[in-house]
Amino acid sequence: MLSASACALGVGYLVVADPHDPNTVMPVCPTKIVTGLDCPACGGLRLVHDLLHGHARAAVHDNLFILLCSPVLMYLIWRQGRAVSLGEQARVPRPLAYGLAGAALVWMAVRNLPGWPLTPTSI
Repeated sequence: MLSASACALGVGYLVVADPHDPNTVMPVCPTKIVTGLDCPACGGLRLVHDLLHGHARAAVHDNLFILLCSPVLMYLIWRQGRAVSLGEQARVPRPLAYGLAGAALVWMAVRNLPGWPLTPTSI
């Protein structure tokens, strides 16, 4: 219940705060700070903000990987929540976990190539 409340508060903040604006208070990506590279999740907050405001094209630019993986991720979150409510465990199948991790690493490499057109949008 606490996780759902925190998630709802975070989404509510993204409704009113624009992460594209550098003056808006948002968490900073540790990977970006340390390496200067966009991690697989960089642009995720901008993506959610854009989707909440109906800006699908900007969402694609912010993080195509998370956008395409979101149905699988939402299913896994729902499955875990259901298992917890029943007092059970819901393990992610190993092939799926390795597949998502591998795809995230490939996405990180590709999105940091010079000239890659899908970069997170900003003001």
